[in-house]
Amino acid sequence: MAIKQAVGRPVLADQGAADPDPRDRWDDAEGAAAPVYKRLTREEASALRAKEPSLSPWRVLGVQAAVGAGVALLAVLLTGSQAVGWSALYGAATVVVPGALMARGMTSRLSSVSPGVSAVSFMLWEMLKIAASIAMLVLAPKLVQNLSWPALLVGLVLCMKVYWLALLWRGRSREQR
Repeated sequence: MAIKQAVGRPVLADQGAADPDPRDRWDDAEGAAAPVYKRLTREEASALRAKEPSLSPWRVLGVQAAVGAGVALLAVLLTGSQAVGWSALYGAATVVVPGALMARGMTSRLSSVSPGVSAVSFMLWEMLKIAASIAMLVLAPKLVQNLSWPALLVGLVLCMKVYWLALLWRGRSREQR
């Protein structure tokens, strides 16, 4: 017999009582029942998609690349050193290139076959993205002449923060409707 925990006291799982103890329900603190969810019709789902469009990963990557190029240009203008600019650009590429790899994998048809396949695909592509980022960081001293680690990290961090800007932008555009 399995034992489960319900409202602070153990209960045998296979008691099978016809009228269960009301304290065994998983209600919130005020005793209100969980909300009932309604299945959407095809028309309701289409209207919801039109009202709440998804944010394209390619658009986010484009903004990340633009931010990376801007950071690199600003680094060159502020320091007068092309090596600092290339370092910042490589830091941005350390975010954008693996992100593009993951976006390509996640937008393929195979990734949307079923929820289970989608979850496994997401984990696989996320691991590949992390591995590509680590490999690019390890190769940075060999690929960038006179590498400036602070500039590389600034480019990397600012490009990663574009995700937050995309979420804020999407949230504000939703509020304006």
